[in-house]
Amino acid sequence: MNKFAFIIHPIELADIYRKFPLMSKLPDNFVERVFKFVPPVKISKIEGVRSIEGPEVEGYFIACPLTTNQLLTLPEEVSLKKIIASVKTAEQLGAQIVGLGAMTSVVGDAGVTVAKNSNIPVTTGNTYTVASAIEGTLEAAALMDIDITSANVVILGATGSIGSVAARMLAKRCKYLTLLARSKDKLTQLARRILYESGIAVQVSDDSRNVLRKADIIISVTSASDAVIQPEDLKPGAVVCDVARPRDVSFQVQEARQDVLVVEGGVIKVPGPVNFNFNFGFPPGLAYACMAETMILALEGRFESFSLGRDLSMEKVEEITALAKKHGFKLSGLRSFERAITPEIIREVKRARSKKLQVV
Repeated sequence: MNKFAFIIHPIELADIYRKFPLMSKLPDNFVERVFKFVPPVKISKIEGVRSIEGPEVEGYFIACPLTTNQLLTLPEEVSLKKIIASVKTAEQLGAQIVGLGAMTSVVGDAGVTVAKNSNIPVTTGNTYTVASAIEGTLEAAALMDIDITSANVVILGATGSIGSVAARMLAKRCKYLTLLARSKDKLTQLARRILYESGIAVQVSDDSRNVLRKADIIISVTSASDAVIQPEDLKPGAVVCDVARPRDVSFQVQEARQDVLVVEGGVIKVPGPVNFNFNFGFPPGLAYACMAETMILALEGRFESFSLGRDLSMEKVEEITALAKKHGFKLSGLRSFERAITPEIIREVKRARSKKLQVV
């Protein structure tokens, strides 16, 4: 049976305190210092991932014991060393391919250095994340009666590996596309590439507040450690696909903006009687798309570094989409702040949107 592994890490210190409650009584900075020296560890065995074509694979969750804040603020070589050690742990367990989760796929050169220092293939899972995020965004827009061909579409974090290929693919579907990121130079380069590929002149900006407030559809995929989208940043009736982990959309949006629809990007129903033996916040059988990509490649026997670096291939997005369909992986249905989006929720958002527009 083919084997895979997936690297996870505590998003915040609260994740550590849930596992080790007594540590919550200690100062946060002390806990972070301690965990900087904790070795990677196997969290659980993943069982029952079974393709609709018959083959089955098993895998492991491996914990890289650094928080999001640590992965982003520690010297890069320190973070990379810990991620590489996590991959070595996967190797020792017999994994034939390993996926990098959350911020472990962002540090440094987005997996390239990690792969060079590993004896097994490494993938970030970003290719299937793009595919599922676009699918979910289009579905959510349709439910909100938004025509993407005439909508004002914004990609926040457009110069990252996920954001850039998402922008390139959406440029083939919409007329009005704005790219947001910190680096104007990288934005300009991406805009030129899109003009060459699609003939679409996209807008670029680093002024997120003003741009977001005019957007009908937002795909947000930054590598920020804190929420970057607040309640006051959104237009009534906007659809936001939050692909980032940690989340880009503040929990305050859920409480204060009943007139917008926020969907989680890349939540996938895994085929088979899957048991993750670990609770990462989803109902049974659901996983992030980056996790699912690793499983798909293991089922297919494609032991290769499928998604690496910051320049993903549109052709590979189409390829992983086809492989996912072949093995029975599919979008789980839309979810918002860890709850399923029902027809009644859509009706409530539409009613709130109408009231807000009447007031405006």
